[in-house]
Amino acid sequence: MASNQSSEKSRLISAIELVGAGGYDKLRIKKFPYRAPDTNEVVIRVKFAGLNFADLMRRQGLYSPVPKFPYVPGFEASGIIEAIGSNVSNLAVGDRVVTFAGDGMWADTVVVPHDHCFKMPDKLSFEEGAALLVNYITAYQILFEFGNLRPNKSVLIHMAAGGVGIAAIQLCKTVANVTVFGTASAPKHNIIKEAGCTHPIDYHTQDYVAEIRKISPNGVDIIMDPLNGEDSVRGYDLLKPLGRIIYFGAANVAASGENRSLLTAFKTWYKCFSTNSLSILSNNKSIAGYHLGYLLKDLDTTKEIALNTITELFRLYNEGAIKPQIDTIHSFSKVGEAMQRMHNRQNIGKILLRPDDESDTNNTDQTITKQAQESEREQAQEKTD
Repeated sequence: MASNQSSEKSRLISAIELVGAGGYDKLRIKKFPYRAPDTNEVVIRVKFAGLNFADLMRRQGLYSPVPKFPYVPGFEASGIIEAIGSNVSNLAVGDRVVTFAGDGMWADTVVVPHDHCFKMPDKLSFEEGAALLVNYITAYQILFEFGNLRPNKSVLIHMAAGGVGIAAIQLCKTVANVTVFGTASAPKHNIIKEAGCTHPIDYHTQDYVAEIRKISPNGVDIIMDPLNGEDSVRGYDLLKPLGRIIYFGAANVAASGENRSLLTAFKTWYKCFSTNSLSILSNNKSIAGYHLGYLLKDLDTTKEIALNTITELFRLYNEGAIKPQIDTIHSFSKVGEAMQRMHNRQNIGKILLRPDDESDTNNTDQTITKQAQESEREQAQEKTD
């Protein structure tokens, strides 16, 4: 017993630490002392962690809420419970679980409150588990809580080939006769059509408003808008009477490279939709804002909402109605490369991170910054070839 306690005290865990807002040089791999669980906590050995667009915006200093620097980022992970607190009775060592929090998931071992993690369905892989929570909770709550999605409605999904986009398309197909418009680059159209997108639109070469009006002159019933800026106005104008637009991001604010652009942020903010309670009376349209980050921040008061949604998502997964699509998996030491891939909007589905193994730690001559820069150069070269 004494030797076990001694080994735990000397044990180190590996994590990605963000030391400040900026480029990839603000990310580093750091060792932290192992911490045993308190009475109501569990220790999880992480298999995979999710990368989300919010992580990119946090790194650039464009996202709120954000912990005090330095901190370990990451909203979600999957893994195996390796220790439990004395008051924990609903989980056991060896359980396969998914977990999420406001930060801290990009580590090979995490300690979380027991009611922040959930047993995975038997058929759910660790990869799928790490891809499920943030994307599918976001899509589900936007479509069904805010959007009140019902049969014979139409939905516009921006960034339809991303993690939230694929999740939303799949969830739309659980309701009868829903027409789905999805914006994505042309090479991704076959993928989103297979997922259930009725009308893919290439945002590089087509005006999505004009294309939708050709098919549905009156517009659409529900819009999921992660873009904001000018698109927030165009979306509102595209709604049918009694339609709903849900703003849940500001991708137009994010710079395509390492660092934020204050000019881009100001331009996006300046072009955002603005109204008041009197002005919207005559339009017969609804607007809503959704921010999972703040729901996670107040998880003690919102955990019942989260639990109900997760229970429903597990049911849909077990029935084969939804299935997370994995894009690529990157080791912790290549997080910059993973982020650049998402910045470039190359991903189709979810990008995952995994703890470094021995082969990764033996090949750390490239920094996170260099890896991301090489990825960006390769992408630029592909465009010119």
